[in-house]
Amino acid sequence: MTNAARSLKLVFCGTPQFAVPTFGALLAAGHAIALVVSQPDRPVGRDRQIAPTPVKQAALAAGLQVTQPEKIRNNQEFREQLEAIAPDAIVVVAYGRIIPPWMLALPRLGCINLHASLLPKYRGAAPIQWAIAMGDAFTGNTTMLLEEGLDTGPILLQQTLEIAPDQTAADLFPVLADAGAPLVVETLAGLADETIQPQPQNHEGATFAPLLNREDGRMDFVARSATELYNRWRGFQPWPGAFTALHGKKLIVHRMAVVHENFAEQLGVAASGSVRIENHRLFVGCAGDTWLEFLEVQLEGKKRLDAAQFLHGNPLAADARLG
Repeated sequence: MTNAARSLKLVFCGTPQFAVPTFGALLAAGHAIALVVSQPDRPVGRDRQIAPTPVKQAALAAGLQVTQPEKIRNNQEFREQLEAIAPDAIVVVAYGRIIPPWMLALPRLGCINLHASLLPKYRGAAPIQWAIAMGDAFTGNTTMLLEEGLDTGPILLQQTLEIAPDQTAADLFPVLADAGAPLVVETLAGLADETIQPQPQNHEGATFAPLLNREDGRMDFVARSATELYNRWRGFQPWPGAFTALHGKKLIVHRMAVVHENFAEQLGVAASGSVRIENHRLFVGCAGDTWLEFLEVQLEGKKRLDAAQFLHGNPLAADARLG
């Protein structure tokens, strides 16, 4: 890295654990982080205790100044604070707020964002989850210059990573976070010495990754095949997971597997939502004459159990259906 890049004055905006590796990499690269901006502390966990954000914790451990404005668009005090700093660049990683125009225009190198997808694919709040849920074999990270549109800014650098067949979103988050950290450092160096030229996105190829909601976890055995449902379960870990209904009660599926074709043929026609019990194993019919095996489940108000334990305490009739 050049001396010019090493001495950049930065403002870092980030909130969750995903942003912490990039924060650490910027410090290790010798950049001067004049201010860390994070969302306000929120209640976390079952006891709903107020806790500092992971980025705030990292910043305080490094002895850096932290601010946590509730709003930033029309926050004059916050604006004056950033203008007084006059940063070379503002680095934004999973901050969780839309960056207003005045802030976009402030730094000479722009506002640089790390986005966990291969833009223009999966613009939006949940790119890691939707890449897995859609069954993609590859994903990656993109650094880009922020502009007023949602993840529409010019691309700076990209890296591609493979998604393993059984990898969940919870598995992939730290992998992408760690891989993206040096990419941001490299991006800043390239902008500082003018070896990176921003490239416009192909907006016609854009897809979207909206914020998840609880209903995304509901299993639709009529419309989706076993593989599709399995991919959605992988993508929606740890939340909203995957669930269905049994006799009017919510049934959470903690672990599942797609039944391979040869064994699926032995099970016969897979009526959507139908249940088949074989040797204390629980199989469920899905669209396209495919089958899922439920390995670990939890009935509403009950303990989490493997399939054999569940069936022992909850014998199912031959005509039982889920959904």
